[in-house]
Amino acid sequence: MEMNNKSAEDADDPTTSPGGAERALVLILRAVGLMMCLAAFAVFLPRSWMAVAHEALGLGAFPQTPIVDYLARSASALYALGGGLLWVLSMDPRRRAPVLTYSIWSGIVFGVVILGIDLHAGMPAHWTFSEGPFIIAFSLALLYLKAQAKL
Repeated sequence: MEMNNKSAEDADDPTTSPGGAERALVLILRAVGLMMCLAAFAVFLPRSWMAVAHEALGLGAFPQTPIVDYLARSASALYALGGGLLWVLSMDPRRRAPVLTYSIWSGIVFGVVILGIDLHAGMPAHWTFSEGPFIIAFSLALLYLKAQAKL
């Protein structure tokens, strides 16, 4: 009879247990999905509040042009929709594995593109090195957990 040296804690370790990895994947998808859904509030923010946030982030005066208002609100709406997708994927990642795979790989590409855009646009370092790299790291973590869960 072969001895199993894994403790009860190891059974829930996402790095050693497919079930633990799937639970971790679900929790991360839900947490980040919920955070992204909060961007929906920015769609309805008064322009004056956007201006205050813009300046507080060290981005200077908020341009008072229709295109800036449109881009800020539409980007927020897209982030919220992406968050909703992550939440839906978390409901049954095994059954939705092909869409999850697409979302993960597109997230990696999106993170690289966002990093390039931030660098090209001359965004402040705190912005540049928190946005794109976070998206890339988040997507790589999902890819790892998906593989560990054997989805």
